[in-house]
Amino acid sequence: MSNSLHDLDEADLFLVTGSNTTEAHPIIGMQIWQAVRHKNKKLIVIDPRKIELTKYAAMHLRQRPGTDVAVYNGLARIIIEEGLADLDFIRDRTDGFEEAKEVIMKYTPEVVEKISGIPKEQLIEAARMYGKAERASIYWAMGSTQHINGVHGVHSIVNLAMLTGNIGKPGTGVNPLRGQNNVQGACDMGCLPNQFPGYKPVNVPENVERVEKVWGVKVPAKPGLTLTDMVNSMGTERGIKGLYIMGENPMMSDPDLNHAKEAFESLEFLVVQDIFLTETAELAHVVFPATSFAEKEGTFTNTERRIQRVRKAVKPPGDAWEDTKIICSLSKEMGYPMEYPSASKVMDELASVTPIYECVSYEYLDKGVAVHWPCNSCSIDRTSCGTLIMGTPVLHEEKFTRGAGKFLAFEFQPPTEWPDDEYPLILTTGRNLWHWHGGSQTRKVSSLNERSPEPYMELNAADAKKMGIKNSEEVEVTSKRGGITLKAVISDRPTPGVVFIPWHYKEAAANILTINALDPQAKIPEYKVCAVRVEKTGGGQKEPNRYSHYPG
Repeated sequence: MSNSLHDLDEADLFLVTGSNTTEAHPIIGMQIWQAVRHKNKKLIVIDPRKIELTKYAAMHLRQRPGTDVAVYNGLARIIIEEGLADLDFIRDRTDGFEEAKEVIMKYTPEVVEKISGIPKEQLIEAARMYGKAERASIYWAMGSTQHINGVHGVHSIVNLAMLTGNIGKPGTGVNPLRGQNNVQGACDMGCLPNQFPGYKPVNVPENVERVEKVWGVKVPAKPGLTLTDMVNSMGTERGIKGLYIMGENPMMSDPDLNHAKEAFESLEFLVVQDIFLTETAELAHVVFPATSFAEKEGTFTNTERRIQRVRKAVKPPGDAWEDTKIICSLSKEMGYPMEYPSASKVMDELASVTPIYECVSYEYLDKGVAVHWPCNSCSIDRTSCGTLIMGTPVLHEEKFTRGAGKFLAFEFQPPTEWPDDEYPLILTTGRNLWHWHGGSQTRKVSSLNERSPEPYMELNAADAKKMGIKNSEEVEVTSKRGGITLKAVISDRPTPGVVFIPWHYKEAAANILTINALDPQAKIPEYKVCAVRVEKTGGGQKEPNRYSHYPG
């Protein structure tokens, strides 16, 4: 996030797109809800489904899944046409505007309506609301990124913020909501195939020299493979033969799971390090029992770039070891001794190789200081609510990392797979409030299973009537990659022609259906759009469960 949650209330308007915020990020969702309900803030939601936040939104734009880039371009065109662009900000802080404008101006409200299904009057009204707001903040999540043009979608979101000068001050910004609790921290630490810690490219000699000096070894200067590239490499003649997985369950989270299973079963050696015997761990040759967050010392870095202290609360069970102990012991056996007497010493080393963490240390974290990277100064400030704060809560106040912000506009690119006569519906996937990710942890909690005990599919009432499907009736959902059987929940949440399946349930894993089509840059799969058909199985109606989707 370019901004912190401390200044969320300073926004006059929130634009939430591709984020079921109250269910996938409930703390932030609650803050937005409170700001709208009790502080007269405005809210625009762009999402194919009705979500809890749409009840409180001034505008809900329901686009056809996969058409986000056209929608963002259309909003930008209206802002430019109606004189709502911040021309001083564009002149002083950005470049590339005229080139981007050539693309943006093609997306008239009529063109966007034809592509996305959003009535042109709604698009115009939403653009005016965003463009006229004194301070507007954009929040998005994987609903915007899990497409073959996800990178283009993010650039298009950034265009809207720069176009209106909504960057570099409290209550504004471009704020991606990260998928899990430490995704940000893992990326910061170099868990990316093309970057060292601190987002330093591995193919730049000075970056290589910096880490080699600290680590005392030669490091590869060639980017590695992404997770999706790894899976596609497995089983090939010169592909990956062995794999080490920590805290990830790709046998639930990867697209086209039948293909993924074949790939993992082709490996000569698979090691999984996890706190439960997951679907992926069941395929492993060796399993290392690890510890949960409550059983070790360390830090998480959250979605607002805040580095948060984690303290050991309970002892690890049985033979479980802390991650650092497993890694360091394995490294020693492989000929590279790594010894750290405490987690704080690991942070000290990280600070020495990660410029954005330069002044981060346990000395400040243990005092409860809110530390946001980049943190290149040890000065401590105090917010209006009394919070001690270090680093950079708001990015890009005076300039962007590259100097001037770069406008980049792209043409709309249709999803890889549109509906046809054989597969007439669009499937989109996501989370619900009661479970998390592949369900490895939450589906072991009885109180959560009581509220959402089984897989289900949301189906629009108009589609259900055409197909003769009743609420809670058993159906089979099939794509070109496979099929699953689950319960139909008749709902007005998806638009006609769209079905939604949460992907927490291994007994009817949604990712058996999803397509292994990738964004060419980020290599993120297109989880949010594929073509399916829905048929009654003859299994009859099941017991309704009023908690199967968000109550209310």
